[in-house]
Amino acid sequence: MPLLEVKNCTKQFGGLTAVDSFCLSMAPGELVGLIGPNGAGKTTAFNLLTGVYTPTSGEILFEGKSIAGRKPSYIASVGVCRTFQNIRLFSNCTVLDNVKTALHLHFQSSIAGAVFRTASFVRNESKADADALELLKRFRLDRYAGELARNLPYGEQRRLEIARALATRPKLLLLDEPAAGMNPQEKNDLMEQIQTVRDDFGLTVLLIEHDMKLVMGICERILVLDYGETIAEGQPKEIQQNKKVIEAYLGEAV
Repeated sequence: MPLLEVKNCTKQFGGLTAVDSFCLSMAPGELVGLIGPNGAGKTTAFNLLTGVYTPTSGEILFEGKSIAGRKPSYIASVGVCRTFQNIRLFSNCTVLDNVKTALHLHFQSSIAGAVFRTASFVRNESKADADALELLKRFRLDRYAGELARNLPYGEQRRLEIARALATRPKLLLLDEPAAGMNPQEKNDLMEQIQTVRDDFGLTVLLIEHDMKLVMGICERILVLDYGETIAEGQPKEIQQNKKVIEAYLGEAV
């Protein structure tokens, strides 16, 4: 059974069709790229998969169960998590607390337990601290644990967002332009980290990215969107030589 299966998913905003009959099947452990020019419908596709938008038509199945139109909190709880094109950290919270916030998805504590600091609440908080710090170490962010998230350099904020996503214990991780704004060295480090995280955590990864070196370097399969439609799908070498893809990015030859 595929981990994720999207069947003829369409999203319309009035007379605009942002995503048209989108289909995608991902097996557990795959690392797939979703590319296309600006405005092609890539982020809309992510919003459909994570419950931000409800499809106008079509099906979205995760582990064989429909998640189309379900609340983002429910979709996160079953194992689908994402990062954002524009960084969305809790900027006035510490780096450690940003990760702990995501970990609390899996801890059950009552308001009374928090007020009276019951034994179970203290145990959960101690475990959350330890787990969050372990994730920060993996991304070499533990030295910033007590810093406010807004004070981190841009590249470190990007990595913190991925660490926070991992704290939800996802099975499917959606990365929306994780290399945006990074310098070449940071991008190289990110390529290695995405592959390592996929292998170490047993994740399936769907990646939106404009940096073709990164996409071609780590993705096993690539889908290409243009004006909401899928115009190509295949391995990196096939996509590089696909005439429709070249025309979508560079325009038709005169």
